[in-house]
Amino acid sequence: MPIPVLISMTRHGAELARGLIAAHDLSWHARTDSFDAGDVMPDHVFDKTVPHIQDSFAAGFPVIGICSAGILIRAIAGQLADKWAEPPVISIADDGSSVIPLLGGHHGGNMLAQMLAQSTGGKAAVTTAGDIRLGVSLDQPPMPFVLADPSGAASIMARLNDGAPFRLMSDLPDDHYSGIAAAWHDWLAPMSRQSGIKPSAADAEISIILSLRPQPSSPQALVYHPRLACLGVGASRHCPPDEMAELVSGLLADHDLSPHIIAGIYSVDLKADEPAMLELANDLNVPLRFYPAAQLELETPRVAEPSQVVFDEIGTHSVAEASALAAAGIDGVMIAGKRKTAHATAALAISPDNVNQGQNSTPRGQVMLVGIGPGQSAWRTPEATAMIRKADELVGYHLYIDLLGSIAADKPRADYALGQEEDRCRYALEEAGKGRNMAIICSGDAGIYAMGALVFELLDRDQSDGGVSDAARRVAVGSAPGVSALQAAAARSGALLGHDFCTISLSDLLTPWEHIENRIHAAAKGDFVIAFYNPVSRRRRVGLAKARDILLQHRPADTPVVLASNLGRPEEQVHYRTLAELEIDEVDMLTVVMVGSSASKCFQRGTGKAVYTPRGYAKRIDENKHNT
Repeated sequence: MPIPVLISMTRHGAELARGLIAAHDLSWHARTDSFDAGDVMPDHVFDKTVPHIQDSFAAGFPVIGICSAGILIRAIAGQLADKWAEPPVISIADDGSSVIPLLGGHHGGNMLAQMLAQSTGGKAAVTTAGDIRLGVSLDQPPMPFVLADPSGAASIMARLNDGAPFRLMSDLPDDHYSGIAAAWHDWLAPMSRQSGIKPSAADAEISIILSLRPQPSSPQALVYHPRLACLGVGASRHCPPDEMAELVSGLLADHDLSPHIIAGIYSVDLKADEPAMLELANDLNVPLRFYPAAQLELETPRVAEPSQVVFDEIGTHSVAEASALAAAGIDGVMIAGKRKTAHATAALAISPDNVNQGQNSTPRGQVMLVGIGPGQSAWRTPEATAMIRKADELVGYHLYIDLLGSIAADKPRADYALGQEEDRCRYALEEAGKGRNMAIICSGDAGIYAMGALVFELLDRDQSDGGVSDAARRVAVGSAPGVSALQAAAARSGALLGHDFCTISLSDLLTPWEHIENRIHAAAKGDFVIAFYNPVSRRRRVGLAKARDILLQHRPADTPVVLASNLGRPEEQVHYRTLAELEIDEVDMLTVVMVGSSASKCFQRGTGKAVYTPRGYAKRIDENKHNT
């Protein structure tokens, strides 16, 4: 669970917060001017309460508000979508008398509320029936246990709450599994103490089972599997995903093992971008992690079938077996020896009692291109927020990262100045090559005049040709679309992009002016609505004037022009001009200049001007008018 955010809004709340952070690992966020100076100060200060709560919740942080439950409920109501993924939300009374888990009780919220109540001297108002009656949340087992079929848990839990007799069953062999079996029984022990019902085989209606084997779904049973197994896999390049899936399925079936016991998939780092492995991990819903060949080579004395051919190729005598054993640890035991097909190998080892599983392995790193729009949270997509939440580090121009506010408050960041675009992309890619999740923060959309193209250009080049390392070239790349300036300007001013349009950057820093001028001529002849990005800078003032003069050769002097800057921010400005009136001194580097086509219109409404570009419905409207 991420470090919970403790939000205070009053001076009384601030004093309570100081006591709580002294006893618990919490990040204290306080509203401006709501706290007095002291030895302990807030980790973060905010101005607007509701947006701050929303940003913290969207970022995946457990939210603890020293406030009424209603404030929290109203703040996050519109964001609720997935109970399995959302963080806990807890309300604490200003005097600490009540601690109420509002959401995520089975995701640590109830336990956290009880811990906080012990510190405040108040009462934790836990309302989930399972916790009250049974003392455990059967649908949320602790690691390393997994519930095979969660869909039937609610009805069985209801029957148990009503006093149905049950029995505990386990088929785990004594060797290697004694500690895990004991942990399972310890987890379930409160059921008997709290409900007063003793596990009994004689009259049991419900079976609660711990097993390594596949078990059929039943309305009379809850089946749990211990995730102890480390699956090692190897593959030739472009191994068919179906071939690898069938290999693993056969390996499990031959040893009567459930796929739910697999805790993770492991291989050599040269295979970090192998599609068959990525698809297998996705299908099994388990992590995929990697070891360098040199580390796998250390496992050779424990490998049953070392291969000189493999060693000559990549520097280790084994991939599948060595990966499984390395992940299972020094005391790991092979429970399903290597099987192979034409293009794939697989082996399965267990980590006894879940000790040091996957130690020193790394995941496939990822570069996430995050378009944040103009910066305000209301215009940021949920996908962008999820990427920011997932990131190990934020990379970008410092102003763009600052715009994220509280969602970035506890994130490591690498700030770069304007002009250091290549440096920031290289850094993000190379760090991702080490297994990290790196988010490159871009204003607007990352694929529109931003870092997206540069990232892919570096990936497209060999390292000897100015590209990035082989490890960096194997990373995953994802992109979250953002609201770009032309979209925001069009939305704020009317519907100027109602028909064909294009964008042209007037910056000649990387593109020769003659190329830019050719594009302006082509767009002018094509009668496109044009969004001019980077219209001016401190040293570059003539390009926009040249563009205006070229356009005046092709469209009327009264063609609508929109000058929009700082869109979606408090200092937002939108001005309306005609093409003939366009003056360069009205424009700065934060302005997007939108020039209409010859068909675009500007008209006055009661609340101000509006511009639009007709799509061609006039003929139909006129026909309907005459028919009427």
